[in-house]
Amino acid sequence: MTLRVLAVASEMGPLVKTGGLADVVGALPGALAAEGVETRTLIPGYPEALAALGAGETVLSFDDLFGGPAWVHAGRLGANIVYTLVAPHLYAREGGPYTNENGVDYPDNAFRFAALAWVGAQMAQGALADFTPDVLHAHDWQAALAPAYLHYSGRPRPATIVTIHNIAFQGQFAKELLTELRLPPESFQMEGVEYYGAIGFLKAGLQLCDRITTVSPSYAQEIETPEFGMGLDGLLRARAEIVSGILNGVDEDVWNPATDERIEATYDAATLSARVKNKVSLQKRMHLDADPEAFLLGVVSRMSWQKGHDMLLATLPSLMARHAQLALIGTGEKHLEESFLAARDAYPGRVAVWVGYSEDLAHLIQAGADAFLVPSRFEPCGLTQLYALRYGAAPIVSRVGGLKDTIVDANEMALQAGVATGFQFSPPTAEALDIALRRAQEIFRDKDTWRKLQLNGMSTDVSWRHPAKRYAALYREAIASRS
Repeated sequence: MTLRVLAVASEMGPLVKTGGLADVVGALPGALAAEGVETRTLIPGYPEALAALGAGETVLSFDDLFGGPAWVHAGRLGANIVYTLVAPHLYAREGGPYTNENGVDYPDNAFRFAALAWVGAQMAQGALADFTPDVLHAHDWQAALAPAYLHYSGRPRPATIVTIHNIAFQGQFAKELLTELRLPPESFQMEGVEYYGAIGFLKAGLQLCDRITTVSPSYAQEIETPEFGMGLDGLLRARAEIVSGILNGVDEDVWNPATDERIEATYDAATLSARVKNKVSLQKRMHLDADPEAFLLGVVSRMSWQKGHDMLLATLPSLMARHAQLALIGTGEKHLEESFLAARDAYPGRVAVWVGYSEDLAHLIQAGADAFLVPSRFEPCGLTQLYALRYGAAPIVSRVGGLKDTIVDANEMALQAGVATGFQFSPPTAEALDIALRRAQEIFRDKDTWRKLQLNGMSTDVSWRHPAKRYAALYREAIASRS
């Protein structure tokens, strides 16, 4: 029998994307279909999402949804049905999903994402004539209030699952908004939505859902500790029996060097030598010196303290002294953007920086860089290192979260056994990073060993097949727990 799931999320690739959340929400439904799971997804009706999906069919309407009328449109993204919550007063804006054009959070984000969760809860309890789900799957804080609305409704409800993509973002708002957010007075307690005197969206979901997942086994363990739990570690330890870590996968149709139309030259494990054409193209496009023998390091990331970019800056003099190259694209904290632009000016032809995001350039970096760097201080799963494995760019990662779970360090034993796929370093410091970069560059000079490292990565199964099986089993477990 087909199992029905309503996924609720603030992003879905390729309709709207600011990070890995969108990739997961976009790719998982297709993988779950092979496991007998029909997934339909509800996202906010951002202008870009509505433009991409077209008009769609109106399947629900609301006279007043937190300050204005709203509708739910049903459209299709490939084989998947996608619902968009069309609420112009909440989503018709020039900025991004969460912030205005100046990078400042919208002041009404509490209502913007409470609306998403509230409508998801209505749909989960039979508001749609043709689809009543067996499971509501809420992604991150923006959707995490849905289990709370279901819990306090007093009506029959489906099983609920909350996935934490990054526990650092929790959605906390003033307690005075409780009634306006359509939450009952009794919900404001430790066992409900209250969190350090405020309303905690993510905390509410984690407290009141049936199952909790996060995006790697190591991160599932880490967030139960004070160091990584961001204040929610006590709750997660108390509910440890329902917490599980399921690694993300990648969309093999989108991230496939053998068919990728965004890169200069396609290749696979049998034609790996063709990869150098992408390196030459990347160097030319990003104004790096034309040097096929240079050790070229790629970075595609949000620029932030979490992502460890300050550590990379600290290692640049050492890296440049060894005649390496760096190609970086991303945006984020202004002081980091400015520091990398200054480094570009200080090392012309050796450091290339693109402040912003380009999907084409992101693919070319994976296909053209020799190694791919992810020096995060904490990382729930990470997707870019999985793309790097697939494209033969040896990942260099800090030993945390999903990075630790997905990369086999090229230590002596792993090299002898022929299983190494990249490089890990710990602790997350500039000194440890510099040692890892030196190790990688030394092995890079041994072309046979480096090629074996690349081939190991390219043969690693980073698809959604195994994660989809685990999600399907978890859905059925959550349903059984309510019967």
